[in-house]
Amino acid sequence: MTIVKICGLTNLEDACVAAGAGADLLGFILYPKSPRYVAPETIAEIVAGLRKAFAAPPRCVGVFVNVSPAQVLATLDRAQLDLAQLHGDESAAEIAALAGRGFKAVRPTNLEAALAAVDMFAPLGAAAGPQLLVDAYTPNAYGGAGQVADWSLAEAVAQRVDRLLLAGGLTPENVAEAVRQAKPWGVDVASGVEQAPGRKDHAKVQAFIAAAKGADVTLRELRASQP
Repeated sequence: MTIVKICGLTNLEDACVAAGAGADLLGFILYPKSPRYVAPETIAEIVAGLRKAFAAPPRCVGVFVNVSPAQVLATLDRAQLDLAQLHGDESAAEIAALAGRGFKAVRPTNLEAALAAVDMFAPLGAAAGPQLLVDAYTPNAYGGAGQVADWSLAEAVAQRVDRLLLAGGLTPENVAEAVRQAKPWGVDVASGVEQAPGRKDHAKVQAFIAAAKGADVTLRELRASQP
């Protein structure tokens, strides 16, 4: 079933709503310039609360931009996070230095750039987690800023990467179609389920997760009906 990552969380209430609705991954922004930035100490408190509230809580991901591997690993431990998502200009060597605890987010401008990123980063992705994340390209920004990604490009990448996360402008209204078109391993949303930066709209979170996982059921049914 399609993996769902709810990103940009800043508080325990929103994290619990996402976990209760069936999110598989929860993301916390550790980039100080982001309006969704959360300090490692606060993240540790949220993660502890999740582990107390849920017998099998979602895996928790820290989102970093241009931070050294040593600092990333130290912050993962300090914040009690499982995985690191590197969303800046990191090299393949920096991903490799995380030893299976990190994966690269890329914002390719075209298919050629996307496939080059597959060759460079996908083999180094998180063990039993995302291998690569594809986001929408936005000049002078480290995230898609709510822009819809190129789903045809993502589909081409998904054919080569078993565990691809698709991000970029996803909402409860369009995520089912994104899953049907791109066929990613998982989807990632932040602003598409917010009432304000860093504050989730609980109804949108629940609707997004239901739509993403429901689309996967429909996709399996269609495949089963084909000769």
